[in-house]
Amino acid sequence: MKQKDIILLSDQELKEKIETEKNKLVKLKLRHTVSPLENPMEIRNARKTIARLLTELNKRKNNNTINK
Repeated sequence: MKQKDIILLSDQELKEKIETEKNKLVKLKLRHTVSPLENPMEIRNARKTIARLLTELNKRKNNNTINK
């Protein structure tokens, strides 16, 4: 997911997407433990997507506290 797509999401959608991506990451790790994934870079990409989502969410929280 690109940063420009993440910026367009609402706060609620961000939180839902974070949970979805975390679940996806857990499943990927479990599948990789049982048998090697065809593309292990999926794990890294999932972690980076979660980080991007969390960064945007934290940025919005910080902007709201500063503006108040």
